[in-house]
Amino acid sequence: MIEVHDLVKKYGQATAVKGISFTAKPGQVTGFLGPNGAGKTTTMRMLTGFLPPTSGQAKVAGYDVFEQSMEVRKRVGYLPESVPLYRDMTALAYLMYMGEIRGVKNRREKGLEVLERVGLKDRATSRIRTLSKGMRQRVGLAQALLHDPEVLILDEPTIGLDPFQVLELREIVRELGRSHTLLFSTHILSEAEQVCDNIIIINHGQITAEGSPSELRANLERGGRVLLRLNVPPQDALDLIQTLPEVATAHVSNANDGIIAEPVNPNTDPRPAIARAVIGKGWDLIELRPLAVNLEEIFLEVTRQQDEVAATEAGAEDDAVESEAVS
Repeated sequence: MIEVHDLVKKYGQATAVKGISFTAKPGQVTGFLGPNGAGKTTTMRMLTGFLPPTSGQAKVAGYDVFEQSMEVRKRVGYLPESVPLYRDMTALAYLMYMGEIRGVKNRREKGLEVLERVGLKDRATSRIRTLSKGMRQRVGLAQALLHDPEVLILDEPTIGLDPFQVLELREIVRELGRSHTLLFSTHILSEAEQVCDNIIIINHGQITAEGSPSELRANLERGGRVLLRLNVPPQDALDLIQTLPEVATAHVSNANDGIIAEPVNPNTDPRPAIARAVIGKGWDLIELRPLAVNLEEIFLEVTRQQDEVAATEAGAEDDAVESEAVS
């Protein structure tokens, strides 16, 4: 199990991770989802003992990552985004070498065993430089499994792979999730929806949403918000939609190239009124449906909300600094 409480990481004046808390449970794949630069890799490096946290606490398999770092490392298998491989070694020789560093007994037998788990036993004697990128990723995954860790942390394991290789690696990840605590970082939305039992969305170093894909979908669909797309620029139709008595608020969504409208009454569907108003203006109705029916829209919506909050806070800070300078 992974338990994180108020974890913070600062680099000088910049704060990469801002007091996040979450739990990753055994026997499931927990997805760590966010855009590039959101704080995913920094968090994972803290959980593996590679980086010390500035404050807060994290426990992996019951051990504190700062106070008991060596115990944590014994129990974690880590696949970084860039897999460190010795390309002139064979796959088996590399695993035996890594096993020696980790103090693994019966290194040859163990190396062959994990190569079989990742579907590479027939390439055990191939030099790593002759393997495809997907195969090299699987060699990296094999080294993460070599010491029978309780916890697996995989940072963007499918990045740069072709579609067939991605499907193969996803299936391996799903299988591993049944017997390990598995934290899986990605910014590929469809991947998280297909592989993960629980999803944590992180942006600007903060957790913006957490739950299973179905729970996240239900939370954002609650309230009856709808997406409207027309044959005219959304800004041209925004005033009309905002004046409808059935609509509480509406805003332009650049991510969806349309308008997101929230009803006055969550139990009343605003779509009939919106459709009548649009048709009355002579516009073509391209799309009118409930919002957040897939993970991509959930991700875009929750990150948009946080981006707006961050922009507002930054503007308030700038105003305060300017006011202080003037006084």
